[in-house]
Amino acid sequence: MLTDAQCRNATCPPGKKRQRLTDSTGLYLEVSPSGSRRWFFKTYTDSKEGRIALGSYPAVTLTAARKARDAAKLQKSQGLNPVHLRKAGKLKATISAGDTFKDVALDWYRKRSPQWSASHAQRMLRQFDRDLFPYIGTRNIADISPMELLAALHKIEERGALETADRALMLARQVWEYWLPTAPVQQRNITDGLKARLTPYRVKSFAAIVDPKRFGELLRAIKGYKGGPIVRAALQLAPMLYQRPANLRMMEWTELDLDAALWTIPSAKMKRTKLEKEQGEAHAVPLPRQAITLLESVRTITGKGRYVFPGERNRQNPISDNSVRSALYALSFGKEQTWHGFRASARTMLVDQLNLDPLAIEANLAHAVKDANGRSYNRTQYLRQRFDQIQQWADYLDKLTNGADVIPIRAAA
Repeated sequence: MLTDAQCRNATCPPGKKRQRLTDSTGLYLEVSPSGSRRWFFKTYTDSKEGRIALGSYPAVTLTAARKARDAAKLQKSQGLNPVHLRKAGKLKATISAGDTFKDVALDWYRKRSPQWSASHAQRMLRQFDRDLFPYIGTRNIADISPMELLAALHKIEERGALETADRALMLARQVWEYWLPTAPVQQRNITDGLKARLTPYRVKSFAAIVDPKRFGELLRAIKGYKGGPIVRAALQLAPMLYQRPANLRMMEWTELDLDAALWTIPSAKMKRTKLEKEQGEAHAVPLPRQAITLLESVRTITGKGRYVFPGERNRQNPISDNSVRSALYALSFGKEQTWHGFRASARTMLVDQLNLDPLAIEANLAHAVKDANGRSYNRTQYLRQRFDQIQQWADYLDKLTNGADVIPIRAAA
């Protein structure tokens, strides 16, 4: 067995690559020609020799090296691999124990945001900056208690933003789930159970009229709208085509083929993830005769520009989301009917009043309809049915506008 004096005076003879001084049970001191002295513990796994570095002498003394060897032997006796454990320990040591919540949250954000749309990424970062970072951002994430996070969530509730508080908890949960696998010490997800301590809220649906009689009154009000012709046309197309407001207001002339009665919305404009926007197919929207007539009249006003519905102040941009919303309020229907709510109105009455195929309706709404095996239907496979559907829908809206006594098909049956 080695003595401390032997370790202290050990040298590598000239001409040799190294000198090994054996202690006992696999422990040895390796001396290099440069004079460095390092401890190693010899191991055998599946009859193959290996070794574990235990540190340099004299920083690691002979006594400390023997203790490290004994610890590795104990791990082997327990069926553990000392080499793998040391590698894992080194990786764990590289993780800072002093990471703040903001550090971890931004790291999570950087990993996830490339898969999101730009608008979604901006919303997530804005919520961190507004609702979480001011209260727990500078705190060591390992030291944050459940009550501390709950207090931050209650601050959000105090301003009446109950749904926002729920979303903030969801964000915090994902940050903790991201951090826990590499946490330097045993930790738990402190977000568990906190949802029960938040004030329950009822998700508000977009206001939508589904009664045919009242919807007819709305259509007549739209027809008599005294505002500008661009907003009036958008108002008339909104219930007829029932597409998302952003897609309608950003409609471009290059997307329209009026001869083929088709509006093709590029995938990049659809409500999809970033990857789906890049790899997904365009959304085809059939145009009824009434829509074509309306668009042809609008073309005489805006046909030389990019957008079908350009803004009044800046023709290079489309009308704002607030344009149609304000018009609905001006018509005294703002509380009953939202722009987005035209989708719900159409979805309901197409089934309840016209008894049309729900799958084709969902396809026209650009909803990913799935079959029994979870696969998404190809939206274009319903295009022929959708041409028939949307023409029936436009004709039905004409009857409601004219005040016809429309009897629901199901009721009549």
